[in-house]
Amino acid sequence: MKWTRQSTQPLRPLPAGSFTVDRQGHVLASTLPSDYPTNLLREVAQHVLATFREAREAGLTLTDLVVRYEGLKLTARELRGGALIFLFPQVPFGNMS
Repeated sequence: MKWTRQSTQPLRPLPAGSFTVDRQGHVLASTLPSDYPTNLLREVAQHVLATFREAREAGLTLTDLVVRYEGLKLTARELRGGALIFLFPQVPFGNMS
């Protein structure tokens, strides 16, 4: 079983900024660099929207979501079916200059 995939695309720096999506996951507005791939933003949005939708279906009131990864913090706020999503790269203390 192979756990790595060969990518023809170079690694991109982690994004910093925010974007707003409608209930279908279409990007409505963004403060991220204009060359950042929209398909990556849609993929993030689909996971965020699915989380809010599943919480609603389970009868839970979920308005804010915070996900912390090793190098990225994602914060999202539910907006009547859509979402406002913030992306913050996390810099280890030892690498701050």
